[in-house]
Amino acid sequence: MENSNNDYRYTKKDIYNQDKIDSIAGHYKNILLELGENPEREGLFKTPERVAKSLQFLTHGYGLDPVAILNSAKFKEEYKQMVIVKDIEVYSMCEHHMLPFFGKAHVAYIPNHYIVGLSKIPRIVDAFSRRLQVQERLTTEIRDCIQNTLNPLGVAVVIEAQHLCMQMRGVQKQNSITTTSAFTGEFENDRTRKEFISLISNQRHI
Repeated sequence: MENSNNDYRYTKKDIYNQDKIDSIAGHYKNILLELGENPEREGLFKTPERVAKSLQFLTHGYGLDPVAILNSAKFKEEYKQMVIVKDIEVYSMCEHHMLPFFGKAHVAYIPNHYIVGLSKIPRIVDAFSRRLQVQERLTTEIRDCIQNTLNPLGVAVVIEAQHLCMQMRGVQKQNSITTTSAFTGEFENDRTRKEFISLISNQRHI
């Protein structure tokens, strides 16, 4: 089958910007000093650079175009049943405390003349989650990107995540899980939404 959008090309590259690494590392060296540490000791000597590289990777979603990702594998197809990609691993950073939150995303859409390569759904989840985020916005960004790019009959997104800003600090509730959801089109219909929830809740993979 021929790609209907050959103008789009998407490749993932892990390339560090050395100028940014040097700048961020300098700030972290000062942070270590402010914390009362010695950034010159053996265990911490390369920590500022490691943190700078880590932050670049954890926020590399800013350099990704989710629309281009979807369009790179968009195919004309008359399939009109629910397509679900469940249990997509999510790793993100809370923008309020810059601590991680992580969990699973479940994404579904009902095609309307177009389908997308299945690997692209996790890729756009990654593109949005690898930024400073809040779970609520992450959920709606994924939904809106799929809806606006594929124009399906409906989109459903559910994210279940644990937040270290709640578990390590603050209320320190280690077993709490936050669930967010966002729906469009046919998934606003109670019957369709219940079918989706039932399928993602079922531990057996059909």
